[in-house]
Amino acid sequence: MTQHTPTATVLAPHPDRLFPADPATRTIARTVYDAVKDAPIISPHGHVDASMIAADEPFPDPAALLITPDHYVLRLLHANGVPLDALGRDPQATPSGRSIWHQLASHWDDFLGTPVRYWFETELHDVFGLDQEPSAANADAQYDRIAAALREPSFRPRALFDTFGIEVLATTDAPTADLAAHARLAADPSFTGRVVPTFRADAVFDPSRPDWRHVVTSIGEAAGIDTGSHHGLLAALRARRQHFIQHGATATDTGVLDAGSAPLPAAERERIHTAALRDPSSVTTADATAYRHDMLFRWAEMSVDDGLVMQLHPGVIRNHHTPTLERFGPDTGHDLPAVGAFTEPLRPLLEAFGTAPGFHLVLFTVDETVFSREIGPLAGFYPAVYAGAPWWFIDTPAAIGRYRGAVTDSASFTKTSGFIDDTRAYCSIPARHDMARRADAAYLAGLVVTHQVSEEDAVRTARRIVSDIPKATFKL
Repeated sequence: MTQHTPTATVLAPHPDRLFPADPATRTIARTVYDAVKDAPIISPHGHVDASMIAADEPFPDPAALLITPDHYVLRLLHANGVPLDALGRDPQATPSGRSIWHQLASHWDDFLGTPVRYWFETELHDVFGLDQEPSAANADAQYDRIAAALREPSFRPRALFDTFGIEVLATTDAPTADLAAHARLAADPSFTGRVVPTFRADAVFDPSRPDWRHVVTSIGEAAGIDTGSHHGLLAALRARRQHFIQHGATATDTGVLDAGSAPLPAAERERIHTAALRDPSSVTTADATAYRHDMLFRWAEMSVDDGLVMQLHPGVIRNHHTPTLERFGPDTGHDLPAVGAFTEPLRPLLEAFGTAPGFHLVLFTVDETVFSREIGPLAGFYPAVYAGAPWWFIDTPAAIGRYRGAVTDSASFTKTSGFIDDTRAYCSIPARHDMARRADAAYLAGLVVTHQVSEEDAVRTARRIVSDIPKATFKL
């Protein structure tokens, strides 16, 4: 009996992917997409390390570039039975890049229908020129082909920055960061892109965190200001924000459990701060919550003063699985969504600053039920509020369409953020932005065929979504 070797599945992303099935609507979607498909990428919220771009060294191997840093990939592989130590996230275990790549290839079908599969198909085909889907049979050959490409000068970080058409890339940085890599890039005439830092100081908001005292002290040391008092901590944070502004920052980023923003009297803030520094175990849950809510209020107050855009994404339960946290650390796929709320929790902050000139507050959520109920209406009244794009668990083509339908009636396109790729996976940036451009083209085409906007307006709006709107929202 003759045996036949299975033919590998062709990897060829369809030119009409994500476009509507109706032929007339699809034709308009093509026209809208064609107007923006090659537009420069504005990435105002991400997690790529600026030092990687500044050093411009070759990437170590395909797995370290495409798999290990991407928690979207890690969590799905882990959900399908691949332990994290087999994916390079355990300092005590050092699997080869090749073995990690085999895990992805063997589980390729587990990603079917997910945005992760979409991003991977696009980047493997468009960036690395692969023409077959990954599989156990071709894993070694594909790994070797990508590894060979990564040794070429055209695949170094700065060359890819240009190839991807990135105009602006925002990083996310600790409040104590010296930002030397950003300074190096800004001073290098051979680098024509723009990489800006983003100030993120979540740990100082919550005095119940085990690292709170260390972070508060280190911020004081970086600023040269005593943070033994709450007044001193605020002064140190203002100084560090100025350091970031001097290095090109236009925004902060804040992830907290909830959006509560009720301010405290100065004496109460000082009481909780002093108690937390003396003995963290003495701080009650109620005091820690009150302190965190007050800090959110103070954060907005600082943004009104110094002009930094305030990004806020509450509603994520961090490190849901304690054994995974203890062994592998944070950002390993086990952060999970909580129910979102903004209208009442943010009322103290917005009553104080919602109409302040120049204040921008970009609201993100992982609970898309709040888009139409809360975020869209808030952005539709308060000059300061902008509706952040679908993010993290709802960063999908279908959710982008639902987001547009949910917020446009209340807030229009103008009061949105532009697409947010939120990624550490450098090579997925163009694929993610392409996905958003296609999804927005599909939504706009639907407005055209129902005679809500003209085709010319749809094209103009698509261009604004990828350029003018994110630049204005994030003051870029």
